[in-house]
Amino acid sequence: MKDMPDNISYDENQIQVLEGLEAVRKRPGMYIGSTSSRGLHHLVYEIVDNAVDEAMAGFCDSIDIKIKEGDIIRVEDNGRGIPTGIQPQKGIPAVEVVFTMLHAGGKFGGGGYKVSGGLHGVGASVVNALSEWLKVTIYSDGKIHEQTYERGDVVKKLSVSGETDKRGTCVEFKPDGTIFEETEFNFDILKQRMQETAFLTKGLKINLEDERQGKGKKRTYCYEGGVKQFVQHINRNRTALFENVFYCEAEKDGVNVEVALQYNDEYLETTYSFVNNINTVDGGTHVAGFRAGLTKTINDYAKKFNIIKENDKNLSGDDVREGLTAVISVKIVEPQFEGQTKGKLGNSEARYAVESVVSEWLGYFLEENPNVGKIIVEKALMASRARDAAKKARELVRRKTVLEGGRLPGKLTDCSEKDPEKCEIYIVEGNSAGGSAKSARTPKTQAILPLRGKILNVEKARLDKILGNEEIRSMITAFGTGVHEDFDISRLRYHKIIIMTDADVDGAHIRTLLLTFMYRFMSPLINEGKVYIAQPPLYKVEKSKKEYYAYSDDELESILKDIGRDGIKPIQRYKGLGEMDAEQLWDTTMDPEKRVLLKVDLEDAILADEIFTQLMGDKVEPRREFINEYAQYVVNLDV
Repeated sequence: MKDMPDNISYDENQIQVLEGLEAVRKRPGMYIGSTSSRGLHHLVYEIVDNAVDEAMAGFCDSIDIKIKEGDIIRVEDNGRGIPTGIQPQKGIPAVEVVFTMLHAGGKFGGGGYKVSGGLHGVGASVVNALSEWLKVTIYSDGKIHEQTYERGDVVKKLSVSGETDKRGTCVEFKPDGTIFEETEFNFDILKQRMQETAFLTKGLKINLEDERQGKGKKRTYCYEGGVKQFVQHINRNRTALFENVFYCEAEKDGVNVEVALQYNDEYLETTYSFVNNINTVDGGTHVAGFRAGLTKTINDYAKKFNIIKENDKNLSGDDVREGLTAVISVKIVEPQFEGQTKGKLGNSEARYAVESVVSEWLGYFLEENPNVGKIIVEKALMASRARDAAKKARELVRRKTVLEGGRLPGKLTDCSEKDPEKCEIYIVEGNSAGGSAKSARTPKTQAILPLRGKILNVEKARLDKILGNEEIRSMITAFGTGVHEDFDISRLRYHKIIIMTDADVDGAHIRTLLLTFMYRFMSPLINEGKVYIAQPPLYKVEKSKKEYYAYSDDELESILKDIGRDGIKPIQRYKGLGEMDAEQLWDTTMDPEKRVLLKVDLEDAILADEIFTQLMGDKVEPRREFINEYAQYVVNLDV
């Protein structure tokens, strides 16, 4: 080996041991995912989840969450209160163990909790470690106990500050601004998570309030119907095919199973699954059991009542799940998750339990509601016929992909680089902008695909019709991944897919249509951070033969303040990419050294699904409600 540096030693002195919570502050991403907005809000979830565990154990029925001035979070529950006695192993108060030591808590089989979402005993201590300060107040045994910490260290020992008739735990904390990229909490993000939590914990009342100046928002969530009301909530933006929501709850082999489902007149499946209130985004054995039970029961019903003949082929799982909205929630004593993110359940007993419960109770439901059974089977039969047509359309698209030996779309101007990690493709609105982009690009690494007009709204169409759309086929072929069931991200030809549309209403609509298609039929592109939105400038300012570009009204005002208003030419407001020549487009929007790209990150699938359905679905009223609620936050809107 050559060119080895000779001034770096590596011996016992370079081996570090991170004591206590120091490891959390050194590597926060290992514990909360990131130090961005996602990680910031995760702190709240960890504290709330501890309170929810009390609710699942039957000792808590109310949780109050407040965002206080200065982005301080306060979470109070009426549970048993964290124990305050001396923990025998450590010789310090149990609450101090919970907040200062990793992998410590009441969820390791000590009898404190039967089922729990917080399995690893790191939640409270991690929040403490990543907070500028944290104060815990415990109401128990008629006394008020208090303890205060700073960046994970005890600064005020546990003490009794008074007497009380209350019981429960109150945690207040302020996230550490030296750790997080931002410390401003988003009420809407918390609102979505708290509502979801209330649906999954029947009878639990969750109050969420924003006390910051100028905010003044408040929501209360409590659902006695549990996941049944969850399904009704999801389907409120859709047209249900029948009024009754199927719901069952039963225990099988130590697994508590709760399932609700209803069909709508759309073509996509919307199934959410949870284990001990943890959203298992990648499914697992409980989802496999649900699907097996659903498919078998509907086929058995259809043949029993001669809706399909005994010798006819069975309906497939995809057929019976078209237009399905379902929520599966299981409670299990020792869940085994695959992967660090708890995204997929691995317990084999969960599959059998869910399949057994769904088969039994759905069978009863269909026999007691024959009209509903007929509706479900007829929709599945229509889906089966459409799926045959979609299969032919997919095969046509597959044959045309470059990896199958076909040709790339004629409208695509490809790049010469063959390494996908170095390649990016711009999806551009219209031929005019496409021409400028082709002239501006770096031919080695940047490809251009212009689209003609607006693509099909996939929220309102079956797959066979979607694959018949020329613009969508061009994208699928250019990406090289296939689509829907055939999607394979390992075949992706560009590791950056950049949507570049005009900064007007039509451009925003086209962007939404493209994102809807990618979210519904190529979701790994978004999940793995491959999709970006270009940010072309809104204004050009010229003075003394110099050009300045502004990407927002605030930036425009800042530029005018810096250069002065005297002697400037009329400010140009860009309405379309075609108004810029190739050099301007490169300088402002395509140069990797200067451009501004927004990565599309759909952290919460339930929220994303709801928004896409609201904005792109058939129902007008939910769209009107969305616009009314968020219109006040619109900054730029062309009319």
